[in-house]
Amino acid sequence: MYMGIKLIYFVRHGETELNAQNIRQGPGGSLNKKGREQALATARRFPKHKGHPQIIISSPYERTKETAEIIAKELHMKKIEYSDLLMERKNPTEIIGHYGQETNVKHIIDQIDKSYHADNLRVSDEENFIDLKKRAKKLLTYIGRRREKRIIMVTHGIFLKMVASYMLYGEKLTASQYNNLSYFNPINNAGIAICSYTTHFFKKNEWKLIVWNDLI
Repeated sequence: MYMGIKLIYFVRHGETELNAQNIRQGPGGSLNKKGREQALATARRFPKHKGHPQIIISSPYERTKETAEIIAKELHMKKIEYSDLLMERKNPTEIIGHYGQETNVKHIIDQIDKSYHADNLRVSDEENFIDLKKRAKKLLTYIGRRREKRIIMVTHGIFLKMVASYMLYGEKLTASQYNNLSYFNPINNAGIAICSYTTHFFKKNEWKLIVWNDLI
């Protein structure tokens, strides 16, 4: 027996100029023409009447704000909320603004994202696995406390994969498991992941990943 179900539509931001050039980003980086078209196409997939999303919550980064604004305009939703819980992983300072195939950048990314490593690995001043796992847990708690039943959340690729991984494994999630899931389950620009959160009377509340990387 359950008390209720929430649907959460996680949307990765549209493509940016820096995405297209394979340059590692910080908070800056606006959508390019393709990214704006992707965001609009994604917005048009949401129902405008029955089952209409009740709130849009976005990362405060430039590219997610632009994506959220395009979605909000298309759905005639006037208010967007912003949450630091939805920000992208903080990259090591020394790789921000650099091309992904530069030797030093590639070495750092291989260590962080493409190798099996200890949970507490920290290469520089980045958010490491433990930091991201804690933030994913905080986000799910935050969602659970919201009153809305249908929520759009605009976020980023790496962090969204951490959220999905935490839904599947909870506190048992390791860095190696996360990197394995991340590598084999990409999320494209403007891709949608749909999740449900069910509250129960007599058993633990339940997260489910229903759809991953849904595209036009």
